[in-house]
Amino acid sequence: MAQFTRIEVASIMAETGMVPLFYHPDIEVSKKVLKACYDGGARLMEFTARGDFAHEVFGELTKYAIANLPGMVMGVGSVTDAASASRFMALGANFIVTPVLREDIAIACNRRKVLWSPGCGTLTEITRAEELGCEIVKLFPGDIYGPQFVKGVKAPQPWTNIMPTGGVSPTKENLEAWFNAGVTCVGMGSKLMAKKASGEFDYDAIEAKVKDTLAIIEEVKK
Repeated sequence: MAQFTRIEVASIMAETGMVPLFYHPDIEVSKKVLKACYDGGARLMEFTARGDFAHEVFGELTKYAIANLPGMVMGVGSVTDAASASRFMALGANFIVTPVLREDIAIACNRRKVLWSPGCGTLTEITRAEELGCEIVKLFPGDIYGPQFVKGVKAPQPWTNIMPTGGVSPTKENLEAWFNAGVTCVGMGSKLMAKKASGEFDYDAIEAKVKDTLAIIEEVKK
């Protein structure tokens, strides 16, 4: 069961301005990545459930967060059907992110009052998502559309909250372009998840990148 209401989740997304995302099949590695993000100041995590038994890893990761990382909002991405959404909500997901707009997922999440963020690529899809109760729309893939698309959407629909994922970089130039265009928050994965030359995650570097990125976001939002 979710630990946070959908309004609380949406507020934290807007307040912090960033949702880190990652996936790893090993629970111990996942805990260390999550802890590094938390220590860097992140208060949301999208676990992109793309591998076999991802639900088992997420369940353990959520228990770890509840016990050790107060205020950490755990969610799941890459969810493609209502059955999967229900499974992850039963494991404690506070928000569900999908690559496409699916009404069955909207119904499942709304029934439990859990925030869901569908991937949309047209104004029609965004409008339909909002009609289904979406608080924050995922713009995916963000690098295909860019900040100008966000400006175009916000002109007739200033109430629309957008989170681009894909094509977001932890640089002032990139983040300034997105937030000046009017995004509510951004989703960021591989460019935050620093690795060593050996291919292993560099936890200290991840913590530092998250901290620096959040500082940039706070600056550009002023």
